[in-house]
Amino acid sequence: MTAFWEASFKDKQEMWGWEPADSAVSTLALFKEQKLKKVLIPGFGYGRNAKVFIDNGFQVTGIEIAESAIDIAKKQFADRIKIYSGSVSSMPFDSELYEGIFCYALLHLLSAQQRIKFIDDCYHQLKPNGYMVFVSISKLDFRFGQGKEVSKDTYETWPGLHLFFYDEDSIQSAFSNYDLIDAQIINEPREDSGNKPVQRFWYIICRKKI
Repeated sequence: MTAFWEASFKDKQEMWGWEPADSAVSTLALFKEQKLKKVLIPGFGYGRNAKVFIDNGFQVTGIEIAESAIDIAKKQFADRIKIYSGSVSSMPFDSELYEGIFCYALLHLLSAQQRIKFIDDCYHQLKPNGYMVFVSISKLDFRFGQGKEVSKDTYETWPGLHLFFYDEDSIQSAFSNYDLIDAQIINEPREDSGNKPVQRFWYIICRKKI
């Protein structure tokens, strides 16, 4: 998996540039409304979805496994951010508690046990009343059913790349113990621009009660 991401980040930067995902902009609005400032972004990538938070004065910490992506991010943001190098499966990387966590298009790449641990780790790094937002692929996405089925609702859509597709039942099963307050299916991007594939994601929001 690491090799897959290392090989693809240059192409991803050329394709997506620094324009944030629509869901990142929505999460920015939520975090600003709740007056959050200290944010953790697991699966930081090269920082396109982090930039909108950084530019709006948030204190951002990232976790990223691909060194090539970290190199791009460090050139772009310098000392404005902290990035831990490693897999989210190795969380926690610090003893900090964060007011907000935003995780875009990462959760569905993990194995079943990794997903359980990752959600739990994120929850335990939230401050009371903190928010965690996950954007993860839906069974309504065009890729569902493509490639080899390797386990229930999980398909190898590219050699070495396994995607787990969520539905309402699996969302409830995964997040009901983590103060789930909303889960809805979104288009990403919202509008079909003709040059970017429209993906169907779950937009999942939890707010820690204790």
